[in-house]
Amino acid sequence: MAIDSVGGAATTSGVSNLSRSTIADNFDTFLSILTTQLKNQNPLDPLDTNQFTQQLVQFTGVEQQLKTNDFLEALLLNTQNGFRADAVSYIGKQVTASGKTGELKDGGAMWAYTADANVANATVTIKDAKGNTVYTENGALKQGPGNFLWDGMGSDGNKKPDGVYTIEIKGTNLSGKEVAVSTSSIGTVTAVDFSGTEPMLTVGKNKVALSDVTDVRLQATTTPSTGSGS
Repeated sequence: MAIDSVGGAATTSGVSNLSRSTIADNFDTFLSILTTQLKNQNPLDPLDTNQFTQQLVQFTGVEQQLKTNDFLEALLLNTQNGFRADAVSYIGKQVTASGKTGELKDGGAMWAYTADANVANATVTIKDAKGNTVYTENGALKQGPGNFLWDGMGSDGNKKPDGVYTIEIKGTNLSGKEVAVSTSSIGTVTAVDFSGTEPMLTVGKNKVALSDVTDVRLQATTTPSTGSGS
């Protein structure tokens, strides 16, 4: 599992601390100069206290802004840590993610699908990583969600090697009108990668964006039947 450190947040915090230290030093210097000038001012030509008051207010405003920035940085860091903890909790669980890609492993590759309506004539096409068609099947699908399990046996009668495959399901209704069928990959999360802007879940040999996950559950204890799904 690849988990980056929070170095970026630490660096930002360091810059903020440096800025606050600098403004504090400048503020102390300002008060020292102001006090000295007030002590040595000419009684016949007193200093403009309004100007000093405005500067004092400006320094105070900057200091408050730095404190606000520190609070926001701490809040952001807590949110990021919580987000990472949520992503790590996916490890060991079965997820469904939008897409066509799946992994053939241990004699099976499974996808989820959703048909917008009943499909009278459906064609399932599975291709290997090189884009070659290795398996096709015709049948019917009911409206709604279902699962399709491929046992790895090609249309040529030969067992296909483990690896990454893609699925495509097209179909029409009884009137011959095309019915939209979306597909999703199903697999178990084994790791989480935080190197990018969004956590990526390792599902088999695939990388799945956390935002693409549509379903999370404990690993299934039963195996769906091969073919048109359940």
